[in-house]
Amino acid sequence: MAWETRNGRGRYYTRSRRVNGRVVRQYIGAGIAGELAAREDAQRLAEREKRRSAWMSQKRELEAIEGLVDERRKVLMSLTGATLLRAGFHRHHRGEWRKRIDR
Repeated sequence: MAWETRNGRGRYYTRSRRVNGRVVRQYIGAGIAGELAAREDAQRLAEREKRRSAWMSQKRELEAIEGLVDERRKVLMSLTGATLLRAGFHRHHRGEWRKRIDR
């Protein structure tokens, strides 16, 4: 979306879009038609940026929560391991806990 001038003759508004992988410029017009299209595109862009910003904020919150959950998981795994060791278990292949057999 841009205002263009060619050969020094007035300004006109165009939109760019992809068609079959190629960028195609669409002539919108000069004057009121161009102004309306430019405002419409600016509003659409602002809304898209607003949604993106909200999504990024939510993503950061979820990543922070995920970090807290991971910390808690590590603590719980340590406590569980200590409890099982004290109860006479040991770690076997692939992390399995097994009861020690006294012979």
